[in-house]
Amino acid sequence: MHNIHAYRNTAEQYLGIVRTNALPIGTNGIDGGIFLEACRINHACDNNAQKNWNENIKRHTVHALRDIEQGEEITICYLAILKNRKARQEAFQIKFGCTCSCRLCSLPSEQSQESDKRLDEIHRLENLIGERGMLGILSTPLRILRYVDQQVQLYNEQGPGDAGLPRAFFDAAQIAIANGDLARGRIFLEKAIFGWQTALGSDSTEVAEYGVLAKDPSKHDLYGSSMAWRTALNEVPCGLEPGAFEDWLWKREKQQCSGRQVDLRTRTTFPRFVDLPDENTFDLDFYESSTCRPRWHWCFLAEIVHSTTLLRMRMEIKDMDGRSLPLFFYTDGRGSELPPAQVRSGYTVAILYAQRHAFAFDDPGIRHEDP
Repeated sequence: MHNIHAYRNTAEQYLGIVRTNALPIGTNGIDGGIFLEACRINHACDNNAQKNWNENIKRHTVHALRDIEQGEEITICYLAILKNRKARQEAFQIKFGCTCSCRLCSLPSEQSQESDKRLDEIHRLENLIGERGMLGILSTPLRILRYVDQQVQLYNEQGPGDAGLPRAFFDAAQIAIANGDLARGRIFLEKAIFGWQTALGSDSTEVAEYGVLAKDPSKHDLYGSSMAWRTALNEVPCGLEPGAFEDWLWKREKQQCSGRQVDLRTRTTFPRFVDLPDENTFDLDFYESSTCRPRWHWCFLAEIVHSTTLLRMRMEIKDMDGRSLPLFFYTDGRGSELPPAQVRSGYTVAILYAQRHAFAFDDPGIRHEDP
């Protein structure tokens, strides 16, 4: 076997071979071993097989992620996380002293950039999904679910069999279950299990553990944290076309046509303050990446509690959840454009395309600049 490490004696030579070729033994990420067949499998960033230590059977396994043609080389991925081409080459150089020339790393420039853009976005979404932990899952579950939805679509565009796809479905399952949605939780778990069966095998720990949970998602530790999306296990719509079923599964709310009435309870159109995009973060959930235009119309509604005017008008307002926040007017007239008769306690303010703003001198709120 190959050894990329310098050595001065036989012991160092053998140690170098182990360090170069070892695959995991156990689940602690520390122990490794040499497997005469598995350790000879070459790397590809778009690998067609998945390596894994199976704790149930105490063996290292390799499973095909897709159909492998006769004569096609079996490949696994040596990198823990698949990043963009530049990051992959740097990681490979550090770890193995060489660069990768697999199909994915050898794509023409334009295709490589498209792939890198997808991978970068997958990891950006991963950070957003985990950024606020349970607080995000319970306070803004629909937003977090949208992030996972986007992530799954990007995984599918990148290519079938990515090991991150089952994990994304599991994230979606946890979001649903934590909010009392057993119907969606079960379906997301089944999708995750299907991916793990392919990548890790039917006898893997993940398939065994979560296969039991899929039969009764209410056994999950997170169940009951919130019951905002409460459904029974069998509350799954029948007779939907595949696209319509996916829309239901991911809670995708179709945008209303112009001139039609919109339900004021629709959080996509009338978000709470916590659901608004941050003005310092380019949120692809709200804006198109190519044009930076809003993906749809949203309007923030709040009740006026009271108002004051010193240098500019400041309103204390309360959103649909009863959360109080400041609204400052940075218009040319600093709020004087509003007739006093319209600025009264109990009246409603409606702000199109509102964004969250972090004031240095006040609580987080909204900075309104358009008249």
